[in-house]
Amino acid sequence: MTLLSIEGLGITFGGLKAVSDVSFGVKPGEIVSVIGPNGAGKTTLFNMISGVYLPGAGKVVLNGEDVTGMRPDLLARRGMSRTFQNLQIFQSMTVLENAIAGYHLRESGPILADLLNLPSTRRRAWEAEQGARALLARVGLERAAEREAGSLSYGALKRLEIARALALDPKVLLLDEPAAGCNAVETEEIDHLIADVAKSGVAILLVEHDMKMVMRISNHIVVLDHGEKIAEGDPATVSRNPAVIAAYLGTEAEHAHG
Repeated sequence: MTLLSIEGLGITFGGLKAVSDVSFGVKPGEIVSVIGPNGAGKTTLFNMISGVYLPGAGKVVLNGEDVTGMRPDLLARRGMSRTFQNLQIFQSMTVLENAIAGYHLRESGPILADLLNLPSTRRRAWEAEQGARALLARVGLERAAEREAGSLSYGALKRLEIARALALDPKVLLLDEPAAGCNAVETEEIDHLIADVAKSGVAILLVEHDMKMVMRISNHIVVLDHGEKIAEGDPATVSRNPAVIAAYLGTEAEHAHG
């Protein structure tokens, strides 16, 4: 069963085709990576899928529903969550408070109950905190719960952002360069975390420049160049594709595969 289906997606900026006729799917528990050189259209594609941009052509289908152009908050309620290239962390808040923030979209209690601090409000707050602590344990940050987020290492902040995205209990998780700026140890931690999330049944769509990581964890790879899909397949197939090698990978793919 395909959980996320991208069908002929395209967009034009000022007469320039940024992305053109891109199609692929992601199944539950599958890690699909989108790769390509700088300017290939990867983040633009992510922005169309996640509701930041309205596509000029094509459809985004989530769990059988056409959600093309739907607002990010509405997509989140339907099971799509994402992280961004640039960290969206509240640096002056604690690690726990950042994780709790991810639960706000799931809250549906009446505003009056919040204003009056009714028992139902206090119960939701307690449940959000317990859920956030469980997520911090999942990403290895439980001991840092009370620390100010800005004091964490870059790799830990990346894991915190993933934890907050998971607070929405997504069916589909979009990760935009989750290992960017991380050292080898931090990248390996994120690598294991992504694999663990996929094993739980979440469909993962990944944009990442670390080709060793991509080749190691991906079930399927989609390759973009100048906004067009030039290849797709499993890591071994993609790394041997002449068009991919010419456009992007070169000997880096051979090195990644050993």
